[in-house]
Amino acid sequence: MTPILLGILNVTADSFSDGGKYLLTDAALAHGRALMAGGAHGLDIGAAASNPKSEPVPPEVEIARLAPVVAALSRDGVPLSIDTFSPAVQRWALGAGVAYLNDIHGFPDESLYPSLAASDAKLIVMHAVQTEGRATADDVPPDTVYGRILEFFEDRLGALIKAGVARNRLIVDPGMGMFLGRHSESSHEVLRRIGDLKQAFGLPVLISVSRKSFLRGGRPAAEAGPATLAAELFACQAGADYIRTHDPAALASGLKTWNAILTGSTTST
Repeated sequence: MTPILLGILNVTADSFSDGGKYLLTDAALAHGRALMAGGAHGLDIGAAASNPKSEPVPPEVEIARLAPVVAALSRDGVPLSIDTFSPAVQRWALGAGVAYLNDIHGFPDESLYPSLAASDAKLIVMHAVQTEGRATADDVPPDTVYGRILEFFEDRLGALIKAGVARNRLIVDPGMGMFLGRHSESSHEVLRRIGDLKQAFGLPVLISVSRKSFLRGGRPAAEAGPATLAAELFACQAGADYIRTHDPAALASGLKTWNAILTGSTTST
């Protein structure tokens, strides 16, 4: 199992997982570099939280938070992903030459498509049961979620490809946690069907379960490490090509041990 690990860097005031710990540029850069040192292959940077309790962030504020962090980490040679559903921020990110764009609504704004087609960035096309804005605790029946995911990707991937986005630049993310509604079983079902999703579209799959509510059972995000690692290792074993994680060091260590057991090689962690 050799997935690409994207470390999560929240340059936000109200992320569910780490609050405003990395809102200031110096703190964000120190944490980003620590994530890379711990085993991340790149960083997924967000400047506007998408959890149900977060406050809206104007595009100009997102960009102001991102700009110094992106500039410094780009000079370091770090592959960067920008996590935003704002078309204005997405246009800015493309101009900054980032390696990935990550949209929790899967790029619904067709006016952006010419810019997406003309860029080199890989696109993380995420499904969410919410069609706009932040995640909300929607009551979506778990037995309907996978069908909704298939319908969403059939439509959205087709639109992007028709607009000129090269197929080899697309990555699919089925969504997890509140992005699939309030029921934990929805996330469990989608994790079990990673292989089906890969077969359905023949594209790389990104999974982001890190510290999400369906793993916590009401506990604080800081206590979700063991459950997160278990779910991430399951996703890797099921064929996930990318894992977006708050703790790449733990996952890199777990993968090293897992692969050593499979291959019979020796390892230390």
